Amino acid sequence: MKLYSKLFQQTTIYGLATVIPRMLSFILVPLYTTKGVLSSVADYGTVSLIFSWFVLFNVLLSYGMETAFFRFFYKEKDPKKVEGTTTIALLISSAAFLILSYLGKGTLSAWLDMNESHFSLVAKILVLDAAVVIPFAYLRAKGQAKKYALIKITNVAVGLLLNVFFLLELKHWKRTGSWFDFAIQEQFEINYIFIANLIASALTLVLLLPYYRRCSYQFDLKLLRSMLVYAWPILVAGLAFAVNETFDRVLLDRLLPSEESDVQIGMYSACYKIAIFMTLFSTAFRLGIEPFYFQQANQQNPQRQYARILELFVLIGSLLFLTVVVFADFIKVVIVRSEAYWEAMWVVPIVLLANFFLGIYHNLSVWYKVTDRTNYGLVFSLIGAGVTLGINFWLIPSIGFKGSALATLSAYGIMALLSAYVGHSRYPIPYNWFKIGFYLSMSTIAAFVSFYYFRGNIYVGMLFLLMFISTVLWMERRQVKQFKSLIFGNASNKNQATK
Repeated sequence: MKLYSKLFQQTTIYGLATVIPRMLSFILVPLYTTKGVLSSVADYGTVSLIFSWFVLFNVLLSYGMETAFFRFFYKEKDPKKVEGTTTIALLISSAAFLILSYLGKGTLSAWLDMNESHFSLVAKILVLDAAVVIPFAYLRAKGQAKKYALIKITNVAVGLLLNVFFLLELKHWKRTGSWFDFAIQEQFEINYIFIANLIASALTLVLLLPYYRRCSYQFDLKLLRSMLVYAWPILVAGLAFAVNETFDRVLLDRLLPSEESDVQIGMYSACYKIAIFMTLFSTAFRLGIEPFYFQQANQQNPQRQYARILELFVLIGSLLFLTVVVFADFIKVVIVRSEAYWEAMWVVPIVLLANFFLGIYHNLSVWYKVTDRTNYGLVFSLIGAGVTLGINFWLIPSIGFKGSALATLSAYGIMALLSAYVGHSRYPIPYNWFKIGFYLSMSTIAAFVSFYYFRGNIYVGMLFLLMFISTVLWMERRQVKQFKSLIFGNASNKNQATK
């Protein structure tokens, strides 16, 4: 119980550090989709498309070294050498990318179908983000969750305030002949969004400079080679993940007629944001769990802990999934402010379930990470990327963004099933598949029936939700009793001690 208590505490802190930064994009959707802020739905589509490229390039510039850092930090006798080697490697590669992006700005921006001024801002943000990968990983490895969370939250606060200032306040300022006039530009909203991101990223690097001052900068070429061997499958898997996660926007841009592609991307991206609740939960859980997995790998029989963790994840995730679907039409009014985007609400249950499967896959991936068999992660991700590309190419020309949502669900579902099947023979973990499958099936059936057959009838949705909660409480009655005795028993003991 003490182990779970510590895990819950770490996950809660990392959850806040993840939820609040991700909430930036969540909070900004109402801003971007309010009439008069951006020129059109197509403009939001352009912004969403550029952020899709961010995901791909962030993976390229970190090239799996974050996960390699964790593995070797706990494995090597000299952690300082691991810190120095990874830090120097990432600084050199980031500097090389910055030079390349400057020299090839015209070619690269044309290839990405991106405005040159947008590309220049994006390149700088990417380099700044790469520079903080290892400092953040170090904070997680040392258990400095509160500091990690504080810096992440500061980044969000600055980014949010600057977005509000640039998009709502600055446009009302008048030119006065002062030096500040250069900042006041017409039709400059997309640039403002990325300028806000650039300033926030620069501030984050400044806050993490103490890491660079204390780093010993010990460089070991042999160690780097070992880390790269470990990391390259993670890099390829990360690229495949980027394809699964965001490349559908790129394909919508390339496969649909130009007059409708940006509009469909804008609608799809805005309604996709409602799935952020599941993304936040899954990401927070993964951030808290990943160091724990490696720490427990050398303990006796860690498989029992891994099995229980997945069971808890599916239980909580199923409840979250069903709750968001039931209240989706209430949530959309708050998040997606303009009715011009609501045509894409059809995708909400699909992308929520897809991100749920992704979270399950991340939990299942423990077997190949702790046994240094990361090649399997590469294979699963490549298969997922192949499914994503194939279904998108097949369905986008006929049903547009609906095809993209179905492709994402198919890819993550297949990846989770493959990891579970292969892991069963390579690193057996005693998962309670009956309970996991029951929670997943019950929540999925209830969510789909509620949304696609009784949409608008909140009473039916609430009935399904109450039925699910009642079933969970009955099936988990033993665990509920244990938690009750732990909480109320401790409180009772404290009262007796006081008397």
